[in-house]
Amino acid sequence: MPKPRPAPAGERANFFVRLAGWSQRHRWWSLAAWVLVLVAVTAGAQAAGSDYHNDYSLPGTESQAALDTLRAQAPADAGDSVQIVLQDPDGLPAPAVQDRVQAMLGRVRNLPHVVDVRSPYDDRSAISRDDTIGYATVTLDGTKEDVPAPDVRTIIDTAKAAGTGGLRVELGGGAVSDAEQKPGGAAEGAGMLAALVILVVLFGSLLAAALPIVVAVFAVGATTGLIILASHVVGVADFTVSMMSLVGLGVGIDYALLVFSRYRAELTAGATREQATRTALDTAGRTVMFAGGTVIIALMGLVALGLGSLRGVAVAVAITVALTVVASLTLLPALLTVFGRRFERTVQRRAGRRRRTEGAGWRRWSGLIRRSRWTALLLPFAALLALAAPAIGLRLGFADAGSDPQGSTSRAAYDLLAEGFGPGFSGPLVVVVKGDVATAGAAADAVRTTPGVAAVLPPRPVAPGLATFVVFPNSKPQDAATGRLATRLREQVLPPLAHDHAATFLVGGSTAATQDYAAAVASRLPLFVTIVVGLSSLLLMLVFRSVLIPVKAALLNLLSVGASLGVITVVFQHGTFGMQPGPIEAYVPVMNFAVVFGLSMDYEVFLLSRMHERWERDRDPGAAVDEGLATTGRVVTAAAAIMIVVFGAFMLSPERVLQQFGLGLASAVFLDAVVIRCLILPATMHLLGARAWWLPARLARWLPTVGITGERPAARPVEMATADGGRP
Repeated sequence: MPKPRPAPAGERANFFVRLAGWSQRHRWWSLAAWVLVLVAVTAGAQAAGSDYHNDYSLPGTESQAALDTLRAQAPADAGDSVQIVLQDPDGLPAPAVQDRVQAMLGRVRNLPHVVDVRSPYDDRSAISRDDTIGYATVTLDGTKEDVPAPDVRTIIDTAKAAGTGGLRVELGGGAVSDAEQKPGGAAEGAGMLAALVILVVLFGSLLAAALPIVVAVFAVGATTGLIILASHVVGVADFTVSMMSLVGLGVGIDYALLVFSRYRAELTAGATREQATRTALDTAGRTVMFAGGTVIIALMGLVALGLGSLRGVAVAVAITVALTVVASLTLLPALLTVFGRRFERTVQRRAGRRRRTEGAGWRRWSGLIRRSRWTALLLPFAALLALAAPAIGLRLGFADAGSDPQGSTSRAAYDLLAEGFGPGFSGPLVVVVKGDVATAGAAADAVRTTPGVAAVLPPRPVAPGLATFVVFPNSKPQDAATGRLATRLREQVLPPLAHDHAATFLVGGSTAATQDYAAAVASRLPLFVTIVVGLSSLLLMLVFRSVLIPVKAALLNLLSVGASLGVITVVFQHGTFGMQPGPIEAYVPVMNFAVVFGLSMDYEVFLLSRMHERWERDRDPGAAVDEGLATTGRVVTAAAAIMIVVFGAFMLSPERVLQQFGLGLASAVFLDAVVIRCLILPATMHLLGARAWWLPARLARWLPTVGITGERPAARPVEMATADGGRP
């Protein structure tokens, strides 16, 4: 066990030491400030309520151009629609059934945000061939993001009230699916309970275990209130708060845990409470600040994608991470000062046993890895490549109502429409024609004979010189075949007609918009990856003054991201373990990449910072690896376990997108902590030896010095004479 560092003084009273001192002296002010902020923003958020708005607009895409054209020239046709699906074994044309349906549609027609209601009796094609299934179309005055969920639920309740006797009434459409979503608060609660159990086992004290959770709750609670208030000013997606909770609780508990663990280690080594707090902030606090910075950089890379729905989420989650860092550096030291005496007594009772056993197992593990370093590197590396392989076939999109939970009215409506009219009926393509009705008719005839088309409704003029017609694919909305049909219409079928008739054809509708969104994400992903990896690698080079360490970190982190995407693909796209098969939600891979890459870099920094401390002391690369594993192995394992249970708890959420986020993040953290940090990273460091810390002299003079351990980097040259780093 290393001796406690002396109390910082003079030139070593840096920012982190001064911050620790301020939090100790003004502990009650610090606590009061955090309580006041949390209470104020929570009260304000409850009073104002939320005003979430999902922005899926994609300027420059064909589906967006179709929607903008309808909004400008035929606004009544630009809104989303809701299908009221009807089923009666006696037949919908029966007079008694028809009277009940028409009365119900009349009540729906008078509800807020309803522009038009088209009865199934107005169009024979809206009733199945056996007369038992039909649908009415309710046109709304805006998109599903514009119509408030309570008003959509009123439409649902009004329509379903007519479902008595033999008449069955279900409702479908994007607005209905969104309105049926239930909050997943149980996931956050389950995650925190599991985290508390892990912390109690780790620290052997309920008070010590509660400390990191309290810090995380304060940070996440304050950010949640701020984002709810901000939703009235800027666009905030409705899943933002869930994402903030998912990431904020995980990193908040982890960051506080790392600082608190260093504090306990210093107490065990014999430091006073004041010295322990200042050393913890001057070492683990620096690491937490840098680690939080890497996560924020990764999240800010999402801004480069130019997707409105992701920009707001990225900024909100980045603010959450920033507040968790601030809470770990201000609120936690204040709490340590208030409860320090109790922690000190607990630590002193166990100090003797901890000094004898602390890190012994991890040192033996490091020795085993050193002796079998090629095996420890190549076998896990091959396993991660195998896990990442399914991600090659990853298909982006948005799940249709066929993936909604059983028992929901949107899922029932989807199944009824598929039964009565075919699988593609719930996701039609809408073709907007800038031309006369005759031109639209010629286009409809050409589309009708295209492979993959089940039916085409007759063209309908909606404004002077503007018409639309609806195309029903013979495949489900989320099927790859439907996307290929949209591409075929855009690139092969309609362009010759546009040339011959001097007209413009735009293929739009929600299904086409989904394809455009997925294509936009895929096309901008390389730029996003380049920005995130480049900036993170530059930061690592500045901190650890090494060329190879940033390269190694980038490759290993990309490998963990790829493996997690492979797991998501197998479970959700292929439908393994009873999951409904379907595409991966279009924004899940980029959000997972941003968060996973940032968190992977966190563990890299936590481990390498302790290695770097030892390397700067005696320039022994093997001892540095041993020290890094011995001093961080236990706490990093606990931190990873907490992340896994917090993220994994989101598999309990009813929302498919949160299930995918939760599984992706939990699997990535597991692979990163167990496979990479315990096997591949130490094996790589043992293989590189002193070369791991090599930096060209000219680059060393040019780069600024950014310390992460509170010590100035030594200026001694790196010996590279032998493959094992020059160890005797």
